[in-house]
Amino acid sequence: PTTSPMNPIDRFIRACRRKPVDRPPIWIMRQAGRYMPSYQEVRKRVSFMELCRTPEIACEVTMMPIDQLGVDAAILFSDILVPLEGMGLEVSFGDGGPHVGPPLRSEADVERLEVDHAAERVSYVYDAVRLIKQELGQRAPLLGFAGAPLTLASYAIEGGSSKTLHELRRMMYDAPELLEELLDKLATVVAVYLRHQIEAGVDAIQLFDTWGGQLTLAQWRRFSQPYSERILSEVRDLGVPSIHYCLGSAHLTSALAELPCDALSVDWREPLSEVRRATGGRYALQGNIDAGVLRASKRQIHWAVADCLADYGNQPGHILNLGHGITPDVSVEAARELVIAAKELGQGYGGTP
Repeated sequence: PTTSPMNPIDRFIRACRRKPVDRPPIWIMRQAGRYMPSYQEVRKRVSFMELCRTPEIACEVTMMPIDQLGVDAAILFSDILVPLEGMGLEVSFGDGGPHVGPPLRSEADVERLEVDHAAERVSYVYDAVRLIKQELGQRAPLLGFAGAPLTLASYAIEGGSSKTLHELRRMMYDAPELLEELLDKLATVVAVYLRHQIEAGVDAIQLFDTWGGQLTLAQWRRFSQPYSERILSEVRDLGVPSIHYCLGSAHLTSALAELPCDALSVDWREPLSEVRRATGGRYALQGNIDAGVLRASKRQIHWAVADCLADYGNQPGHILNLGHGITPDVSVEAARELVIAAKELGQGYGGTP
């Protein structure tokens, strides 16, 4: 007998907790963004940071993929760099990506950072959460998120985005204690920031360690793991599922398998079946379709979804997603096709009997 579909919030939370669902839920990292004409229209009116700072507009943009794609979860429209603004740094976005100033290079720079009340200074984020939850109702869960300390440190030390992370690496070798002091401050602020998001109503949280995969295993164990662990531990008592995403982390799996989170978000390079084996099946896994397929034909998109589902298998604990954020050159139609494929082909997966 066919049962009625699950409540979307239940489905997502059950998937995070490795409980059987009617089908694996699907959402897309960066699902509200530059590839959407409707988002481009909003950006003609306001700057990126104005968008983040205005709850009504952040809500409007957060809802776009729910309405246009039919994804199973919404993710708060914001940016990982927002807490840095609360700590007294200047954050802006130009054509060359984010700019954070002044770059943190010395002990005096790190000393100047404001830790107390930093998370309270960006209260517009929690106002946006409350507004979005009201707007969403029972249609979908809302994910909150933050950047992991190591990733935030890399932006703050480099002064923006960097492919090489020269300044971060230099501090790692020349002034490791200074880097640890910075990471400690960031972890304190991010934990409070996520707690406020949860108290405002998010249903789950994701911690993004975008640059963590650039480190060796030994470096990651020293400069990333303890700080991410602390944040995840400090929000655990609030009872919402937590997801940890680290880009390019195949060499870090042994350490990721120690994190106190519910789910690991996996990039496109490593089969989910391998990650599950390596982590002893103790985590739900999110991912990990190659975003590149969204520039291919509909048939290829369906095959990519089918492959990902088959690789994970009919077991609980799978959240469908891309292996990294959707890119600006993708069409809304292709993103919609991914969601259609996930919903169609996902029947018979998710640990359903």
